[in-house]
Amino acid sequence: MSLVLDPAAQDLLFREARTANTFTDEPVTEEQVQAIYDLVKYGPTAFNQSPLRITLVRSPEARERLVQHLTEGNRAKTAAAPLAAILAADNEFHEELPQLFPHAPQVKDAFFTERPARENAAGLNAALQAAYFIIGVRAAGLAAGPMTGMDFEGVRKEFLDDDHTPLMVVNIGRPGPDAWFARSPRLAYDEVVTTV
Repeated sequence: MSLVLDPAAQDLLFREARTANTFTDEPVTEEQVQAIYDLVKYGPTAFNQSPLRITLVRSPEARERLVQHLTEGNRAKTAAAPLAAILAADNEFHEELPQLFPHAPQVKDAFFTERPARENAAGLNAALQAAYFIIGVRAAGLAAGPMTGMDFEGVRKEFLDDDHTPLMVVNIGRPGPDAWFARSPRLAYDEVVTTV
């Protein structure tokens, strides 16, 4: 069985897409980010909890503050990217559940009264949404440069609060010269999939 998605779209989203390491100086507009979010917000999460929160780092001052918390190899590319986004998990996502899961508003109190349960759920589901976000950036014809090489606690203190856990920084823009590393190998189907 073949995929329904057009081969060009498959290439755009997966086969030809790579983590970008350089970008042009063409700006990423608010409208582009809004369109990306308006697409990826429909990706599934448990109980529709939608815990991902996105902080767009646009100003030079904020960018400088962010770069200080990144590992050495990530600093220059983040400083030069048209847009950097901090993706974080909202550990108080349960407060939105009566709105987001209206057919079962009791879920908020049935499963998420304890902070550790919320943190586990928020981390997993926000990571799913982060993957959707990266695919959405690609769907917009832009390149994404997701990175986890950073001082997580430093980023949290600098840009977030105790209720938010940073997951990654994603540089966004049009790919620049020599943006890509060579494609790394992938595991084969039979190395990953087991039938029982």
